[in-house]
Amino acid sequence: MTQETGGFAAFNLNPNILAAIIATGYEEPSAIQQQSIPIIMAGHDMIGQAQTGTGKTAAFALPILHRIDPAKREPQALILAPTRELALQVATAFETYSKQMPGVTVVAVYGGAPMGPQLKAIRNGAQIVVATPGRLCDHLRRDEKVLATVNHLVLDEADEMLKLGFMDDLEVIFKAMPATRQTVLFSATLPQSIRAIAERHLRDPQHVKIQTKTQTVTAIEQAHLLVHADQKTSAVLSLLEVEDFDALIMFVRTKQATLDLASALEAKGYKAAALNGDIAQNQRERVIDSLKDGRLDIVVATDVAARGLDVPRITHVFNVDMPYDPESYVHRIGRTGRAGREGRALLLVTPRERRMLQVIERVTGQKVAEVRLPDSQAVLDARIKKLTNSLAPLVADAEASHGDLLDRLTADIGCTPRALAAALLRKATNGQALTLAAIEKERPLVPNSAPRGDRPDRSSGDRPDRGDRERRAPMPLAEGRARCRTALGARDGIAAKNLLGAILNEGGLAREAIGRIQVRDSFSLVELPEDGLERLLAKLKDTRVAGKQLKLRRYRED
Repeated sequence: MTQETGGFAAFNLNPNILAAIIATGYEEPSAIQQQSIPIIMAGHDMIGQAQTGTGKTAAFALPILHRIDPAKREPQALILAPTRELALQVATAFETYSKQMPGVTVVAVYGGAPMGPQLKAIRNGAQIVVATPGRLCDHLRRDEKVLATVNHLVLDEADEMLKLGFMDDLEVIFKAMPATRQTVLFSATLPQSIRAIAERHLRDPQHVKIQTKTQTVTAIEQAHLLVHADQKTSAVLSLLEVEDFDALIMFVRTKQATLDLASALEAKGYKAAALNGDIAQNQRERVIDSLKDGRLDIVVATDVAARGLDVPRITHVFNVDMPYDPESYVHRIGRTGRAGREGRALLLVTPRERRMLQVIERVTGQKVAEVRLPDSQAVLDARIKKLTNSLAPLVADAEASHGDLLDRLTADIGCTPRALAAALLRKATNGQALTLAAIEKERPLVPNSAPRGDRPDRSSGDRPDRGDRERRAPMPLAEGRARCRTALGARDGIAAKNLLGAILNEGGLAREAIGRIQVRDSFSLVELPEDGLERLLAKLKDTRVAGKQLKLRRYRED
């Protein structure tokens, strides 16, 4: 056993688990693993604060497997995850670590798959249940005793669960489990809502905090590119010409954008596919498998669809659309550079998004360097290099095997070998531009990178107080839009991004369909399409934001 593997041996884990770790190729335990594994093995409740990409799945999976009794054919551990992608990833990790533990079974419980086989697997004695809160509550309605034997509970990415509106579901799940259980909570951030859950449901928890906002991204080379919004696709295609990548994930904000960009990439010959919430689960799994084994090289995804995606081949992340918050940015770029591997992340920034770039730099503690779009010469050199690499292996015996054919073709056509070679190159490159002048016409316009002048500071007397903000008139409505009102506001911990995310996810709208969102202290106003508004409001009837019902209604301004 190597010295590095000895780091895991020091935990005195079950030898079968240790053997699986060795087979997986893990070496030194990460910081979150070093601190969390002994606490969880000892049976203590714990709050772990760590970002994605730090190895937190193994931090709870290894000690929980150590405490599982394979002889008991009943659920013993429940891991809750905010999305099915993350649930599948966690379930796969448990299966990997328990490969050499006879009798241990793992079941993933998530929406979009038949309920019958899931419930059957639980009743047949799967010891590890990895579930999304919504689907697990569906099972509890069928069988309220389904969690009666669980004595280990893990909430993975708890802050994301609350953002997605699972607070009420979590309370139902807590009540369905033994009060004597061990509870472990992992979260990238610890807002008051998470602290309240800990106070109610954890017993004297020990705290582990990993400073990861810079650690998570230090292994990743970050850069940003200023570009006009309507030139993003052209910019992406130019960047792909010169970036040396193995596999790449691109993030956009809307489901439609995943389809549009994936289609544009396929048209240029890239092996690309979309990944969004409307794609059937079995198809999503095929996309991820194809990315892993090399049948695909690029996946264009929304944030929720890509959560939990861990593919070692991913060397690059393109943030084609700006994320809604810095935490999402860290999650996104964490798809590459994982477990110490190198990675590169590029962020496309429109002129209006410069302030958000500054926020990301402040939160992550790192400067995101500016790069320029590759010039025509760089694109030309990259294209010729790829052509050279594709032809070089064919040259060695080409004259011996095809020399006579060359002589015949030049004689039949009545041309020189140089003219014939040029014609074949034209066909091989499928009309691709290979001159500076032609490439120059393809390049998108890029906005001036010089920062705008500083805006004059407002004195405190210039700022309206809260009462003024509540009373001020709504902005004029754009044509074809209707204004709707919800009683949720800033005092409820609501931000515009929360309302936007909920409406996008539940309403099935494109981002462009939603107008201005104005969050006041005690209510919020949202502009939605007038066409089909009543159907949309009915669709959003049961939507929850930050654990509270949205209750969106048409706003009458009389």
